[in-house]
Formats: sequence, structure tokens, C-alpha cells
Amino acid sequence: MKIAVNLATRPFVELRPLFARLRLAMLLLVALAVALGFALHVLDAKAAVAGAKMNALKAKTTEFQHERQMNEARMHQPENMAVLERSRFLNTLFAEKSFSWTAVMMDLERVLPMGVQVTSIDPVMTKEGDVNIRLRVSGDREKAVQLVRNLETSQRFVSPRLSGETAMTQAEASRGGPMAAPGGVVFEILSGYNPLPETTASSDKASQKSSSGKPSQKSSSSRSAQKKSGGTR
Repeated sequence: MKIAVNLATRPFVELRPLFARLRLAMLLLVALAVALGFALHVLDAKAAVAGAKMNALKAKTTEFQHERQMNEARMHQPENMAVLERSRFLNTLFAEKSFSWTAVMMDLERVLPMGVQVTSIDPVMTKEGDVNIRLRVSGDREKAVQLVRNLETSQRFVSPRLSGETAMTQAEASRGGPMAAPGGVVFEILSGYNPLPETTASSDKASQKSSSGKPSQKSSSSRSAQKKSGGTR
């Protein structure tokens, strides 16, 4: 009878499955590294293209600024100052003529509470073409605060704020008529203003024309009915 004796000091361990898993993990890591490297290359190419476009835009901006400075220097020369002042005056005049008082009054009618009277409207045109309005209203203090809240919710008036508050004098109260409450307050309100767009204005005009045309149709139909009744008689 033979007896097999293992004289090894360390037991035998099968490492081939472990090595196979390690090889698979290494292959996955290599594939991931290749994909990340390709993505990095694509991003670098896009960044280079974007950088080239940005440099081109900066160069154009610098060129335009230089051209603008040259034109401004040319316009500020003594022989051209008269033309510059005339152009500024005409631009200011055109901006004032383009302001629609009718549109402002219609917009104020939508937000003006009862008991508050508008005593003055002072539009100011900025250099950027924006319109700022200084309103002077009189009436009860709570109603004036309600007016500011209504202006904040309106789409036409931008960032309204109170700039001044004074007690109503006797002369102002007498000019206000019966609606002027005793102990009233005069407020000064500053607000930006969005002019009425042309599309909205044209639609409003079309609706007004259609509404004005409907009664005429009714009146014509009523007249025809009266003629028929008169003919039968």
C-alpha cells in the first residue's frame, strides 16, 4: 500500500481564473482610456476652433472700436461740431416725437385706482433709446401705494419706485376737485416704460375696427326689418 505524502510547505493555489479576470479588467481599462483620449482630442479640437473664432471676434471688435474712435474724433473737430450738434438735436426731437401720449394714458387707465389723479407726466429719453417716466400723482396715500403695486404687475411699466412724497397743499386740493380727499399726499413716481409694439397696436386697431363695424351691421339689419314691416303695412 502506497501513501502519497505532500511535502510542500505551501498549498497549491489555482491562479489562472484570477489572472483571466485581471486581463479582462485591464482590457476594459484600456478601452476606457482610448475612449477618453478620443473624447479629449475631440474636445481639444472644438476648443481650438472656438478659440480661433473668439480671437477673430476680438480682432473685429478692436477694429470697430478703433474705427469708432476715429469717427468720433473726426466729428469732434471744430469744422464738424455744428453737424454733430444738429444730429443730436434731430435725434432727440425724433425720439420725443415717437413717444405716444395716447398709449401712456391708456396704460395708466388700466392701473390707476379710484381716487388717484395724475397731475403731470414727464417722459425722459435716455441715450440708449429707453423711456423713463416721472409721474406726479395726488390722492390718498394707500391708493398711491396701490398704484405703485399695480405698476409693478404691469407689462408696460418697468421697475416703478417712489422718489418723493409731500403733503397736498390747499391750492392742489382745490384743483383736485371733489375727488381730492382731505389730507391727501402728492407722490412722485419714477418708472421705465415699454412702448406699445407695432403688432399689438395693429391688432388693437383691427379689433376696434371690427367692434365699430358690428353695430353698423346690426343697425343695417334693423333698418331692413323696419322697411319690411313698413312695406307689409
